[in-house]
Amino acid sequence: MPLHWTVDSKERLVITIAEGHVTRQDVEDYIRAMNGAGTQPYRKLFDGSRGETDMTPEDLLAIGVRLRERHAVATPGPLAIVIPPDKADLVSRVLGILAAADRPMRVFSDVEPARRWIESMPR
Repeated sequence: MPLHWTVDSKERLVITIAEGHVTRQDVEDYIRAMNGAGTQPYRKLFDGSRGETDMTPEDLLAIGVRLRERHAVATPGPLAIVIPPDKADLVSRVLGILAAADRPMRVFSDVEPARRWIESMPR
């Protein structure tokens, strides 16, 4: 599986790394796992800098809608997303949907500033 994550319940932190080809099904499985683990209010760092995808804009929009529906049920925690600049256009719809949620969120092009920011957020 191209998405690998670590859930630290003590720190209330989820770190997810995308490596290789990520499909819509991979992302949907990830969302289902996070919902099942009760991590909605946790701080999250999503490092997509090593991931690739051929998802369509419609796939990405569907994922964004699913995440937004989840935000209506439970308040999400802070989110740091690492996306290389050349992939920002591809995920802009999802980022727009996520940005509309009532949560601290920042997009980074490098993982170290993202890590520092997410670790500075309250647990």
